[in-house]
Amino acid sequence: MSIASDLIRGHTDTIILSLLSVSDSYGYKINKDILDLTGNRFEFKEATLYSAFRRLEQSGLIASYWGDENSGARRKYYTITDAGRKQYRDNLAEWDKTKAIVDKLLYAAQSAKKSV
Repeated sequence: MSIASDLIRGHTDTIILSLLSVSDSYGYKINKDILDLTGNRFEFKEATLYSAFRRLEQSGLIASYWGDENSGARRKYYTITDAGRKQYRDNLAEWDKTKAIVDKLLYAAQSAKKSV
């Protein structure tokens, strides 16, 4: 079963900030981590991921730097900034509020059956 991308699309930035709050990383690795964390049920399209990196960097929520690989291509790494950490915390708080509301709406029928 795959996860509908339209349900996740609005959370792209928060997902990236979450992974970068663990450690600096690069695009391919971030997408691989997403695949691993979702049991191979979800990954971002490359264009979506790199558009998000540009948007987050322009907003000052992440910064980038070139890695110093000894073999293979040089990688552009991303790191979360202090502003990014604050935004991540704010986004999580907003998600918790939103999820509580959506849960009440989606499970209304179950709640109604319990009160009867």
